[in-house]
Amino acid sequence: MKPIGKNIIIKTIEEEIKTSSGLLLSSEDASQLRYKKGRIIEIGTDVVAIEKDSEIYYDKRAGYTMLISDTPYTIIQENDVVVVL
Repeated sequence: MKPIGKNIIIKTIEEEIKTSSGLLLSSEDASQLRYKKGRIIEIGTDVVAIEKDSEIYYDKRAGYTMLISDTPYTIIQENDVVVVL
């Protein structure tokens, strides 16, 4: 699978979120956060600033989810990435 243009295929990473005092946030509280973590599976033909297999944070309202070979992937644009780890 190869995305076209500035599209990026990512796999969402579910993570436990701890506060600075060590408390774990519930899934309801975590859903209030604007950004989600993901791993880049494949980059589009016009993407230059991000590499395959990088971990990123992206706007959770961006893109859409597709089933490819029974596996859910999220497709976002390069400009929806806010942090590369």
